[in-house]
Amino acid sequence: MAKKQIIYAAEDVPPFPIMVLAGAQHVLTLFGATTLVPLIFGPAMGMSPEQLAKFIGCVYFGMGIATLIQTHPKLGTGLPIVQGSSFSFIPPIMTIIGAYGTMGPETIMQYVGGGLIIGGLVLAALGYLRVVGLIRRVITPVVIGPTIMAIGFSLAGTAVGSASQNWPISLLVVVLIFVFSLVLKNRLLNIFAIISAIVIAWLVCVVASSAGWVTAGHPIYVSFDNVARAPVWRTDIFMPWGAPKFSFLAVGALLAGFFAVMIESIGDYHSCSYVSGLEDPTPETINRGIGAEGLNCALSGLLGSVGTTSYTENIGLIGLTGVASRSVVRTGAVILIGMSMLGKLGALVATMPTPVIGGAYIALFGTIGALGIQVLTRADLGSQRNVLIVGFAFLMAMGLPGWVGQESVQKTFTDPNNGAFLATLGGMVWAVLKTPMAVAGLCAAFCDSLVPGTDEERGIGTTPV
Repeated sequence: MAKKQIIYAAEDVPPFPIMVLAGAQHVLTLFGATTLVPLIFGPAMGMSPEQLAKFIGCVYFGMGIATLIQTHPKLGTGLPIVQGSSFSFIPPIMTIIGAYGTMGPETIMQYVGGGLIIGGLVLAALGYLRVVGLIRRVITPVVIGPTIMAIGFSLAGTAVGSASQNWPISLLVVVLIFVFSLVLKNRLLNIFAIISAIVIAWLVCVVASSAGWVTAGHPIYVSFDNVARAPVWRTDIFMPWGAPKFSFLAVGALLAGFFAVMIESIGDYHSCSYVSGLEDPTPETINRGIGAEGLNCALSGLLGSVGTTSYTENIGLIGLTGVASRSVVRTGAVILIGMSMLGKLGALVATMPTPVIGGAYIALFGTIGALGIQVLTRADLGSQRNVLIVGFAFLMAMGLPGWVGQESVQKTFTDPNNGAFLATLGGMVWAVLKTPMAVAGLCAAFCDSLVPGTDEERGIGTTPV
């Protein structure tokens, strides 16, 4: 199988206009998921509209700083990999909200911040002290493949749920992405396939709203009222919710999220290296990457943000466009930081209707899942051993989290009658089992380590095909 044609390699610095537009494309790609996480947490905490707007700004700022750290060749992997708010922390933080919900959103965010700081520092120590790289032999293509597949394919419901709010607009985005990235043989359109499709669909929504074809409340209605009301600057950056608070419950619950993030990110480093035309990440690269993930989460705790992770949808963007320049990703991070400071700019981007983002998700999430299949091709897929392991891990990833998410099962894991320690431990286990990529990684790693197999069979030491 031939590699995707790389137009700009990791070390390349494109012309400034291309670098800015390609960086903006990364911002638009991460925008939906990164914004969705605070939109989930904010109402659950009882945040006011003003608090929610501040929360979103905090998240943008934290993710921009995290991306700059992760793309630094000394502090992080140095790969062109974007950092965004992690879905892996949703179940643990919901546990924290359930425990401290009566104390108000600012207090909840203080406990979330404390948990992110402690857990982040632990993860940073594991990375920078070179502990994570020692387990690299356990994290083989047989493990990474189904983990990445679970990340992409488990998000199918999110993609379809967003797109189904207005299928014509969502399918317009999908069709335009296919046309711009695969059908037309124009270099610039290939590079900016995603942003071009999103902007065209957004303009259609603006025209439909201005002409009165759709009214307020319609999924594709675009209103600029919030842009007019938004403040010009956001100034509360450091500890915007107050000093962090620390508790065993918050730290314990978040550890499950950190575990899932570590498995996910190791797979992302391999995928990003592959689509960027680079060699496999070395143990040193993996150690620095996980160290940076932990450092970023700890900083997020101080910046009033949420847990961070490497974004597979942006890796999919590299695969679609062939633009793997680290400078492009860092430019996108600077744009994101600017958006966090400029209230009106962030409000303008927030006018993007959900169906437009849903259309981009359909194209990108499928690409992510396919990247997991590509990783699997580096192992021996003719081996019955590998077929059974991968099938078992992927099926468990698709089925077990839904069962674990049932209210009755959750109560069994977190029953306070079992005592605070067992309830906290149960919450940690529940959060791991609720996360598809964690289930896939654990099942595959357990089986791949115990079932005999040669290095060639397991894909150890192979190069991308």
